[in-house]
Order: sequence, then structure tokens, then C-alpha cells
Amino acid sequence: MTSSDRDGLFSALFGRGAAGPDDAAWLQAMLDAEAGLARALERAGLAAGGSGEAVTAAARAGDFDGAEIGRQAARTGNPVPALVRALTARVPEPARAAVHQGATSQDILDTAMMLLGRRGLDEIGTSLAAAAAAAAGLAEAHAGTIMAGRTLLQQAVPVTFGLVAAGWLTALDESRQQLDWIRRERLAAQLGGAAGTLASLGDAGPAVAALFAAELGLARPALPWHTSRLRIADLAAGLAGACAAAGKIARDITLLAQSEVGEVREGSAVAEGNRRDQAGGDQAGGSSAMPHKRNPVAAVVILGCTRRAPGLAATLLAAGEQELQRAAGGWHAEWEPLAELLRLTGSAAAWSADLLAGLQVDPDRMRASLDAAGGMPMAERVAGLLAPAIGRLAAHDLVAEASREAAGSGRPLGAVLAETPRFASQLEKARIGRPELAAALDPASYLGGTGQFIAAALAAHRECEDRLARHRRESQ
Repeated sequence: MTSSDRDGLFSALFGRGAAGPDDAAWLQAMLDAEAGLARALERAGLAAGGSGEAVTAAARAGDFDGAEIGRQAARTGNPVPALVRALTARVPEPARAAVHQGATSQDILDTAMMLLGRRGLDEIGTSLAAAAAAAAGLAEAHAGTIMAGRTLLQQAVPVTFGLVAAGWLTALDESRQQLDWIRRERLAAQLGGAAGTLASLGDAGPAVAALFAAELGLARPALPWHTSRLRIADLAAGLAGACAAAGKIARDITLLAQSEVGEVREGSAVAEGNRRDQAGGDQAGGSSAMPHKRNPVAAVVILGCTRRAPGLAATLLAAGEQELQRAAGGWHAEWEPLAELLRLTGSAAAWSADLLAGLQVDPDRMRASLDAAGGMPMAERVAGLLAPAIGRLAAHDLVAEASREAAGSGRPLGAVLAETPRFASQLEKARIGRPELAAALDPASYLGGTGQFIAAALAAHRECEDRLARHRRESQ
């Protein structure tokens, strides 16, 4: 994505949240790596005093012609050689020897990827935290809001919307913790020189590599990882996992927001975000052809982001098979997919925060949908009451037959069971009268461990917040 793409045709959709690097960010990250190397060399006594400060002062992306560096990259297969020449020309003569000393192009680009990954994870983490806070609020507020559970897109047994939101919350929190681990442990500096030995720095190479990592605030690897791409794989997997969590939420909301279901709808936070992003124009959720439409824009765009994540992650994993000491093509295949994956994950996370913060829930519609099923979602409960008297399989078959008759006649399941002699006789055998049958058909009586599960998810969320806050303090 180029600098101009920040205001491009699709940037407000798929570039929301600013987690994905543009050309200027790539350039600055490479310059930051070069500056960190110069400071490390000076600290190790391998560069003249003041070299680190001089290179750092010159390493400002706005002072470089990124387009020209990009054109020069066609000569060498990557932009680092041209960047090194341009940077060296901007550094005072005594400090020029510190520019790129001991490094190879991959050292600078790999380290830049790690810096961009850290910046992206910070942006994504902020959005995911907001999304999780909103999900926690929904879980708590709707712990007792009964709705139909749905399996294979058909009504199953009752659940509560609080449990649905708790499931979203848990996935978000697990993703946040995975990305936090990647940020702390797997984003490592890269400095190995031509073939991973740092031979040009002699015995001082390992010390310079350690200082380099410290200067940039990245993890210190045991040795250079030029063709060991597990760090990239971990980052790709973590980002794809965050997209999976966001995509699950968005898919649920598109299904629950259908006109025929109407149990939730996008609300004020998404509309307000859209108003901030556009001056006038169509109403949020509107259609170019159908004035009545109020489409679930945020959920749809989230899915537009997250559907692309698995392919990008697969490309990065496929690129992990790299030859010997330096790769011929695999390394080069990583740059754009990783940037795109950061961008799309950041956008999905930002949209998710707005979506959940403004989500409008309709408890009455939820209960009406459940009641319209005529007691069918409680068939399992009734079969369970019959089982001790007539056996589990016989009870299952009897209630299944009654359910088919209810569906065919349009009558409630309870009425079919109580008023059809062959079914009523079995209820009588099990000592299930009309009061017991009515109680068994009450959805509120068949929620199992729902309340405990919601409470556990909220407790885990609080622990997650405390843990991540502690990690942020430790990294400062």
C-alpha cells in the first residue's frame, strides 16, 4: 500500500485502524533498523563516537525519495542497497562507516518487518481490547436474555444472548493473549551478515547483535534466523487467529440481523464512525438501489477483511521453506502478504470494536423467535423426562414422532403430546402431568450451566486485562 492509498478508494473499508504499513512506514522502519545498528556499533566500540546520533538524525523517511529507492530496488531485488546509498550520502563523513556495517539487506528488511509487526500489533491490540470490553458488557447485560440456540442454522435448544457474547469475548481475549505473546517473545531483531556468521565484525558480532536488539526494543534471538521463518509463521498465525475471532462475531451478527430474524442490528457506534469518516453522503447501511435497506455494514466489511486472511497466512507459511543460509524467493514473497495481513487484521479489529460497542439487541424479538417454534427447542428436555420410564431411545423416538406431527399440523409440541392418546399415555406412564409438561417446555428451565459459563468468561476477561496491563508496564 502506497502513501496515497491511505486516502484510496477502499482504505476506509479495509485500512481502518492504521495497523498496516504504507510505503512511508516501511521506509521509516528500515531507517530505524539502520539507525539502531549504528548506535549498537558505537556502543560496541566499532564506530566513531557520535556515529549513532548522526545516523539516527539522518534517518527520517520524509527526507528520502521512496519512489526512486523503489525503482532502484529492481536492480538488486530489494530496496535496501539503494536506501543505504541514500542514507550514507546524508550522514556526515566521520559517521558514514557506521551505516550498514556488518549487515546484509535481509537483516535490515527482516528487522523492519519486526518493527512494523510490533507497531501493527499495538494498533490491533487496542482495537481488540475495545471489542472485548464491549463483548463483556453485552455478556453481562444479557446474561438472562433467552434466545434460540441454533445448530446447522436450525433452532436447537435455548441459550442466552449473554452466552453468545461470552463466546465472542473468550475468543477475542484468547487472540489478544496470543498476539501479546508474539509481540513480547517472537518479534526478534535480525543481524547475521552475509551468511549468518557476522564474520565481518569478528568476535564482536554476537555482542553487536545483542546491542542491536536492545536498541530497537526487540527480542534477542539465540542466532540469526535468515532461513528459519517460524517467527513469521507465528505472527501470521496470530493475525489469522484474530481474524477468525472477528469473523465469527461478524458472521453471527449478519445471521441474527437478517430481516426474517431481526434479533440484533448495528447501532449508533458504527453510524457515528461512518459519519466521522465521510462528509455527508448516503446514510450508514444504505443501498444504492433500495432506499429501505439498512445493511450490517460493519459486519460485512469485517468479513471482507477476514475472508482474505487464511490465504495470506498460507502464503507466508508456504514461504517458510527457505534454502540453506539465504532464500531465493521465499523471503521476498513475505513482504507484501505480511503487510496486507497486518492491514486487514487491523481493519477487522477496528470495525469489530465499533460494531460491538453499538450493537442493538432486541430481547422481545429473540423470545418471539423462540416461542414461534412451538416448543420444539424443548424436545430434548421432554425426552429426558420420559427416558427413566420408557428408556432413552424410546423416549427420543416418541418425542421425534410428536415433533414431526407438530410441525406438520402447525400445533405446539406440548399440545400434540398432551392431546394425542398414544403420546399422552406415555406421559402418564412417566407421571408427567400437564403442569410438569408445561414446566418442561419453559425455555428458562433448560439453560444448564449458562450462568456459570458467562461468569467464568467474565472472570477470565478480568484476568486477561490484568495480565496484559502488567505486560505493558514491563515493556515500558
